Amino acid sequence: MDRYIYGDTALELRKGDITRQDDVEAIVNAANAHLRQGGGVAGAIHRAAGPELEKESTPLGPIKPGEAVITGAHQLPNEYVIHCLGPVYDRDVPHDQLLANCYQNALDICEKKGIKSIAFPAISTGAFGYPPEEAAEVALRAIMKKMPSLKKVELIRMVLFGDKDLEIHQENMKKLM
Repeated sequence: MDRYIYGDTALELRKGDITRQDDVEAIVNAANAHLRQGGGVAGAIHRAAGPELEKESTPLGPIKPGEAVITGAHQLPNEYVIHCLGPVYDRDVPHDQLLANCYQNALDICEKKGIKSIAFPAISTGAFGYPPEEAAEVALRAIMKKMPSLKKVELIRMVLFGDKDLEIHQENMKKLM
């Protein structure tokens, strides 16, 4: 695990399963517009949370690319799930700003709710086709830009599913430092 400190907030890069982050208050769902189960990260989160998550989240949709909403976490080991709709690469434009908005809007929700810790997956890099190298740079820049203004969030974790995704994020951090 790599850990970077900016002011009072830590940014961690870690390989793992987003549904097993039992030491953070909120996890982020790379959601679909209607906040239904779906596949990929959304499917894994919904399966782990149980059917109550879809019952709570569906009435909050549809959401637009870059938007974020919050629900309870139900059977997950967290208190909250923040659902973000990432952009479909080269269809939802400007895709870089919409992706940055996902991360920043989720952090805004944390600040409003007093949430101290959050774990993000690599939003839009699966079925939505965002190239992982580009997505990592956008995500890390958006998070680092937001960090100096955070008063309540103490830990931001990027949970990367595979070794290659972790390496891509580590390389991007080196470039941004």
